[in-house]
Amino acid sequence: MTASINPDRLSPALRTEALEQLLTERGLVDPAVMDKFISTYENDVGPLNGAKVVAKAWTDPEYKARLLAEGTAAIKELGFAGPQGEHIVVLENTGSTHHVVTCTLCSCYPWPVLGLPPGWYKDPAYRARIVREPRTVLAEMGLTLPDDVEVKVWDSSSEVRYLVLPLRPAGTEDASEEELAGHVTRDMMVGVAR
Repeated sequence: MTASINPDRLSPALRTEALEQLLTERGLVDPAVMDKFISTYENDVGPLNGAKVVAKAWTDPEYKARLLAEGTAAIKELGFAGPQGEHIVVLENTGSTHHVVTCTLCSCYPWPVLGLPPGWYKDPAYRARIVREPRTVLAEMGLTLPDDVEVKVWDSSSEVRYLVLPLRPAGTEDASEEELAGHVTRDMMVGVAR
């Protein structure tokens, strides 16, 4: 008797790995091409682009005004556009307001400025809990905000995606755009870090 595996009981990661292996064995997918695609979105198209947008906004008040008024167009000025970035709204963190982003339905995410979404962003627990108990989830992720800071949760969708403009770090008044970009992380631009 041969034991059969019910694919519905396998984790999505195992199903993905099995599918990738099958497609590779049949010559339909080149692993080197897949690795390059993933690397491009993680390192080039990814958070480095968003960090450049943030650094530009921190150093150029006119650009910042355009970014907050019409995020998509201002981001496109820097050459960042494409699928999953057709309509991006930029939310500015202040000393009294902190924005955090989720997608309760799936994992809509602004790929041109943040790259591939991290696993935790796609996790159903994060997507549900960040809406109900944002301070608790943020604390679990290492961010404890003062009680007088209002936390606003924004739900991305296929129509609109959000990018958080973090607070500029203190003591960086003389830093160049390039230096400032080095201070910006993906998690800051999603709002789970400061």
